[in-house]
Amino acid sequence: MKTTDPDNKNRRTGRLIYRIVLIVLLSVFLGGSVYSLNARRVMRNALPMPFGVGASVVLSGSMEPTLSVNDLVIVRAAGSYAEGDVVVYQSGSSLVIHRIVRVEDEYVVTKGDANNTEDDPVSLSAVKGRMAFAVPYLGLPVRLLQSTLGSVLVIVLIAALVSLSWRKERAEDDKKLDDIKEEIRRLKELEDSKE
Repeated sequence: MKTTDPDNKNRRTGRLIYRIVLIVLLSVFLGGSVYSLNARRVMRNALPMPFGVGASVVLSGSMEPTLSVNDLVIVRAAGSYAEGDVVVYQSGSSLVIHRIVRVEDEYVVTKGDANNTEDDPVSLSAVKGRMAFAVPYLGLPVRLLQSTLGSVLVIVLIAALVSLSWRKERAEDDKKLDDIKEEIRRLKELEDSKE
């Protein structure tokens, strides 16, 4: 008669869920990286915004005290812009996060809060969106993840966690098998001693 170990079944189910979550995270990370790389390199879009939302990292102190270096700015596409909006626009292959000081027909004039001079007028088509909110210091890990080294580290870490999960399960299975073999050996010795 076969008996089941509910704790073992729960552990196996937990590990399976753990592996699935890790593999989904890896897939999302890789998919996002490929999407972002394609947008930046092929389409020359410095801020891909799937679903009208994107993120940019503050790289200079031009928006102090409103925004600091390494703040992560969440950006939402907008249909129109007004004086006072903090926007992200693309200048060449770079992104600039500044405040609108004037709207002129199809252009906006921006300026960093800490700067003394206005920027050159920017076409509305270059404006990616308006700042929805900012998260202090979160830009540093985002910049790391966007680097080649950071991407490789994430992939290696997730692969190692999945591998460790499988190794632990295999070690448990091997121990159970050894225990069964030992029990069979013990029973065989007992049987032999009765003869």
